[in-house]
Amino acid sequence: MLRYGLIGANGKMGREIESYFSSFGDVCVFKKDVGLIEEHDTPQVIIDFSSPDAVAETVAICEKFNSALVIGTTALDESHFEMLQNLSESVPVVQSYNFSTGIAILKKMLKEYSHYFDNWDGAMVEIHHNQKKDAPSGTAKMLKSAMNRGLPISSIRVGGVFGEHTVIFSNAGETIEITHRALSRRAFTIGVRNAALFALGKQNGYYTYDDVLESLNEIL
Repeated sequence: MLRYGLIGANGKMGREIESYFSSFGDVCVFKKDVGLIEEHDTPQVIIDFSSPDAVAETVAICEKFNSALVIGTTALDESHFEMLQNLSESVPVVQSYNFSTGIAILKKMLKEYSHYFDNWDGAMVEIHHNQKKDAPSGTAKMLKSAMNRGLPISSIRVGGVFGEHTVIFSNAGETIEITHRALSRRAFTIGVRNAALFALGKQNGYYTYDDVLESLNEIL
């Protein structure tokens, strides 16, 4: 049984995390959101999918409980990363813009094989729900960084799309498209729990979902 805390507990991702975790018997012992704070026990790990404005308080909460942190908040800037790096000196921190295992695999594929397309045109199209504030998405930026090349990104915000990223390579005679499509928020909550369990096995340090993916491969 995992004891965890949720920052942004009333948000869509927070509710999905609590629903999924409860299927394993995990217990949410700390909740925080606008106008809400509940504390029932000491959390082993704090999970934050809220807002960049909450990062400083999240770090303080982790320091208070000496809890690990799993954070998927997007639109972070250098000051936020500095706070997270400082926190990682005393507790494990797992940060990613996307906790989908499929995205982590795609990122690894692009990092290893995109050099074959150096002489091809490249582009990326990412689609998210119409309430997503940042564009391009943190995931799109992460995939672009993995390829280490300039790549135009087209961002589309429509309806309730959970997340779709397509990388396109093309020359005069052929085109290759690689697409990852999240079918529900469950794609992310599975990864969040993987990350939480991973963090509990560490003393401290700064990690990404790439590290979690490697640990899953070692188990398999």
